[in-house]
Amino acid sequence: MTQPPPPPPNQPPDPQGGFGAPTPPPQAPGYGYPQQPGAGYGHPQQPPADQGYGYPQQPPADQGYGHPQQPPTAPYGYPGQPRPDQGQGYGYPAQPQQPPAAPYGYPTQPQQPQYGGYPPVPPPAPGGGKKLSAQLQIVIAAAVAVALIVGFGIWYANSGDGSEEAKGPDGTTQGPATGGGTGGKGGGGGGGKEKAPADTQAKVAYKIDLPKVPDVTDVSGSWITDKAFVKPGLNSLVAYDLDKGSVLWTLPLTGQMCGASRHVSADGRLPILFEAAKRVAPRYFQPCTEVGVVDLNTGKLVWSEAVSVGDEKARLSEVTLSGATVAAGGTDGGAAFDLANGNPRWKPKDEGDRCYDLGYGGGPALVAVRKCGTYDNPSVLIQNLDPVSGKPLSQFKMPTGVKYASVVSSKPLVVAADVGETAGDGSGISDFFSIDETTGKLKAKITADADRYAARCRSTQVESCTQALVGNGKLYVPTEEHEGSTGDYGSETNEIIAFDLATGRMMPEKADAGDKYTLVPMRMDGAALIAYKEAPYDKGGQVVSVDGATMKETLLLENPADKSSQNPERTFSLNGADLRYADGRFFLSDNLLSKPRASDTGPKDYLAVSFAVPR
Repeated sequence: MTQPPPPPPNQPPDPQGGFGAPTPPPQAPGYGYPQQPGAGYGHPQQPPADQGYGYPQQPPADQGYGHPQQPPTAPYGYPGQPRPDQGQGYGYPAQPQQPPAAPYGYPTQPQQPQYGGYPPVPPPAPGGGKKLSAQLQIVIAAAVAVALIVGFGIWYANSGDGSEEAKGPDGTTQGPATGGGTGGKGGGGGGGKEKAPADTQAKVAYKIDLPKVPDVTDVSGSWITDKAFVKPGLNSLVAYDLDKGSVLWTLPLTGQMCGASRHVSADGRLPILFEAAKRVAPRYFQPCTEVGVVDLNTGKLVWSEAVSVGDEKARLSEVTLSGATVAAGGTDGGAAFDLANGNPRWKPKDEGDRCYDLGYGGGPALVAVRKCGTYDNPSVLIQNLDPVSGKPLSQFKMPTGVKYASVVSSKPLVVAADVGETAGDGSGISDFFSIDETTGKLKAKITADADRYAARCRSTQVESCTQALVGNGKLYVPTEEHEGSTGDYGSETNEIIAFDLATGRMMPEKADAGDKYTLVPMRMDGAALIAYKEAPYDKGGQVVSVDGATMKETLLLENPADKSSQNPERTFSLNGADLRYADGRFFLSDNLLSKPRASDTGPKDYLAVSFAVPR
């Protein structure tokens, strides 16, 4: 098939730090800085007929799987159609008027489907109405007491210790940056594997210097093993001793890494993408075409393959892992391989159903985001796949106005999208969709007001969301920073709140960062959340464990407040760095490197900085 034209020299990567052709980054973006959309999509086709929004779709029997299409010549960013329902949830009857705004982080109830046993909850009566009679208050109080007793009994019967992270087929575990987590029936709570040490005061363990790069270079991703902290370098993947920072092994590659899985197999195998040749001036660009698997224990490249589309190699933009299947996608379509040996499971084809797999979400299940339709009228399908055959097991059609979708969690299935490009802040999220992965039916739609919530997804990639976690039957997201309790300048703060995936309702519990701190969720730890608290100028950052039910915080690590420790910590942006914590060690690492300028006079930048508590 005809390949899409390569990006121009120094094409900008997504500003959220994803892999891609690089360009000089914007100057000093702060927390919550609006992101620009990424690369364009391709492969026009007529959308499937007679598929209504939210209706479970049956895949056509004669549909060829993984067939890519000709990319359009127009760039990404064509005007989107406005949402026809501005102010209402598409596909839902209008809700009653809500009362005056609640405190920050507690907006009006999200819209929910009128089917499936989830009727809307009537809003509370506005202030100023008549008070309830004493007799009626007694009746209501008695009913509430009974409900609490019954509810507690149900929660206790269904609750587990939550000590294990979610696992998929073949023991695949959720990676440290994934949004996926345990998919319990609700409640949650309890601690995970991470316990508070006797001494939580950390020190700088070591700092890793920046490699010398000739131009802007993407080094996104980092992984922690039992022995090493692993980070992409220049045309390489490098493992550093967990405690000393000395190099344990270096894996040279034919070109720069341009993608990596968020999930690692139980035996430490990591799928990656890399370029077939090194970048050279003046263009400093190579297409991302090679798929490989690295053994993180030994630093060996187990296998590598490329996928052909016509006479050329398919261009890939992301890769993931589910069980024993490595799946990679891009605008040339999707492909999958056996984790053990690289044998193909399926490939994109140059003719067929005129749809293509943009990418996949991995972990406990394998989910494809499939694009069909014309350039002006795209159709996006969410397919739960058999990871061996690639056959769709269920399908959900995203609503009109969705051009891209991101998988926050594959099981339970949660998808984020910017419907009608209404988010307006570059976050890539206007709504979250909780989907039954077995039937393909919508369980709940959660509206994410861009002015309130700080989760982000790289809209053109399927598995790129940050600051959004799924566990305990809930979606956890941070709020945007807002004025603190004192109202003083510089007292900004935020919270982490949760939504029920079955109903879309906001839970009453929340985790408060505290004045002058910003709380960012990193990963699930059983039924608990591991989160980072960015500190004010006179404090060191903290890592906390947040109980998934009560949202109470337990301090795991606190960085020192002296300038020699603060300066390295503050060189990393919350939206431009990888944050990793495991067993008393906290790592911050950069995702995008640029050629140093002689005029740089600020604090020294590092590839990564490690903090650790006494051991």
